[in-house]
Amino acid sequence: MQNFTFSNPTKLIFGKDTLKELQNEIPQYGKNVLLVYGGGSIKRSGLYDKVLAELKDIGAEVSELSGVEPNPRLSTVHKGVEICKEKGIGFILAVGGGSVIDCTKAIAAGAKYDGDAWDLVTKKAFASEALPFGTVLTLAATGSEMNAGSVITNWETNEKYGWGSPVTFPKFSILDPVNTFTVPRDQTIYGIVDMMSHVFEHYFHLEENTLLQDRMCEGLLLTVMETAPKLLEDLENYEHRATILYNGTMALNGMLSMGYRGDWATHNIEHAVSAVYDIPHGGGLAILFPNWMKHNLSVKPSRFKQLAVRVFGVDPEGKTDEEAGLEGIEKLREFWNSIGAPSRLADYDIDESGVETMADKAMANGEFGNFKKLNREDVVSIYKASL
Repeated sequence: MQNFTFSNPTKLIFGKDTLKELQNEIPQYGKNVLLVYGGGSIKRSGLYDKVLAELKDIGAEVSELSGVEPNPRLSTVHKGVEICKEKGIGFILAVGGGSVIDCTKAIAAGAKYDGDAWDLVTKKAFASEALPFGTVLTLAATGSEMNAGSVITNWETNEKYGWGSPVTFPKFSILDPVNTFTVPRDQTIYGIVDMMSHVFEHYFHLEENTLLQDRMCEGLLLTVMETAPKLLEDLENYEHRATILYNGTMALNGMLSMGYRGDWATHNIEHAVSAVYDIPHGGGLAILFPNWMKHNLSVKPSRFKQLAVRVFGVDPEGKTDEEAGLEGIEKLREFWNSIGAPSRLADYDIDESGVETMADKAMANGEFGNFKKLNREDVVSIYKASL
């Protein structure tokens, strides 16, 4: 285990009827508010009206940016930055899922930057300032509500990158499981895959003596796998929605990865797919992750065996580490298939003709991955195995 310093400044406000906390939190930062949201689901659910009522009660002056895409686009970030600068916005409120929050992070930093916000995403410049912002979460998936990370797509160049800064943590996040009741079945599935994938990205590392971190990761995976089928049978079950919502936050708020650095190659591989084809991120991860695992099984077979035995119930008796590990990977695929996740790129009409283009995008910044550095040949092999 490496030396580490942990800090997470986001105030997490979790539970039923917590929206009223907006009246306590926002006035600390200013009442000239930009409300950011997606395609209108918060209006259909009634959450939009509830949020506006809370803002009205504190006398907030509200501007709006709607239409944030599932893979949030740079063009939308630009619109938000323009509003912030023109109207002197003092606080941004993101109401939605990870895409809305990711977009908000880029707007918040871009509003304090003199150049193009894309410079921050591509790391040509570092975000040293950002407008304060908070979130009202409506989708359990990305963990963006309690971390500093953001993923933005430049649709004009088909580039999609993750970035972040210490200044892009939300000031607070309100998580009421009731606000996730209306999430459709497919988006619920993608969220489940996404949070599990975050744990896998943590889990596959080369550091020694991470006993507690391993058990925390394994416990989260077991909890999600136990709860997911029950939730998918009853999408408005408060207890199941609460469990999944909490797991999504814990999967990527830094607490699982203290003392080591996870891999994160599969996310980079998927970003290249959705940058070109605009597919759901969780769907892409469901397709790619088991194939990344098979490709890298020989790097540290004991790691895969441990996951297989502890999480997927594989009996290791009479099996090599590789055999037990492979059985665990197959059980992961079976579980994701059982809840309705996609398993092949063909499910999104992606065939071999797109492999080289996706590989170009994935390799834009050179070799990547911390469990094993992947080169272009590795990436092409994983894509082809995923067709």
